[in-house]
Amino acid sequence: MSEMDDLAAFATLLEAGSFTRAAERLGCSKGQLSKRIRLLEQGLGMTLLHRTTRRLSLTAAGAALLPEAQALAAQATRARQTLARLKDEAAGTVRITVPVSLGETFFDALQRDFSQRYPQVRIELELNNGYRDLLADGFDLAIRTGMQTDDRLVARPLFSMQELTCASPGYLQQHGEPLQPEELSTHVCLLNSHYSGPEEWLYHRQHELFRVRVTGSLASNHYSLLKKAALAGAGIARLPSYMLHRELADGSLVWLLRGYQARSTPMFLVHPYQGGLPRRTQVLADYLLVWFEQGQRALDGL
Repeated sequence: MSEMDDLAAFATLLEAGSFTRAAERLGCSKGQLSKRIRLLEQGLGMTLLHRTTRRLSLTAAGAALLPEAQALAAQATRARQTLARLKDEAAGTVRITVPVSLGETFFDALQRDFSQRYPQVRIELELNNGYRDLLADGFDLAIRTGMQTDDRLVARPLFSMQELTCASPGYLQQHGEPLQPEELSTHVCLLNSHYSGPEEWLYHRQHELFRVRVTGSLASNHYSLLKKAALAGAGIARLPSYMLHRELADGSLVWLLRGYQARSTPMFLVHPYQGGLPRRTQVLADYLLVWFEQGQRALDGL
């Protein structure tokens, strides 16, 4: 314990009126409290208390010191209350880093819905497909693919990113709709340049695997550009389910090959390991968990 802690204990002792009651308030034994007061007196080189079996009385030095000790104890209480309010209040800045296309998808919801619910929470949203060290770079949350191996972090399952094969009604009217994966080889496909090597789309149904070599005149490593091209009728694309809820619902894109499973990747909400998240971080984490759960339910209902 520091000398400041012992001064606060001294003030508590005088307020309680006995070592027994003061020790209960401080959460320590009577013997431990007596030792702290004795060490305080030794450190100051003065006797602060006259101890009798019936009562405590102050020496002149103790009487002079008591107001300062009481002020210190009150200040410590206010500091604890301030920290408790910060933990319980949904206010302050939350820094979160997420993949680019994912952040673009739920950014509108954050602005329109979350900010109305929690106007005192300021979100600093970084769109980055690279790895960021949350502790070194000062981030509160991240959304990442794959299992978490850093024992400094906690990972909560968020959703499963499923790639859906889709095209615009205009493209399908002109080129026809593929009903089997192998038919994709005769169509114009919008390619994801993030994946190196020959462009091959994999599908599986039950225990059967299908490998299809696809070609096209447009490739990009950015899902949003591939989505724009698909909406414009430029070809067939494979896009994450989280960015297709509105387009599939309003019919501007058609979900193809629904009986076949394409690439699926688990996504996790990650935060540094700590005893409890600040309220501002917890409400954002809860909001994202519900938002993605609702999106999955909407997709299941199509």
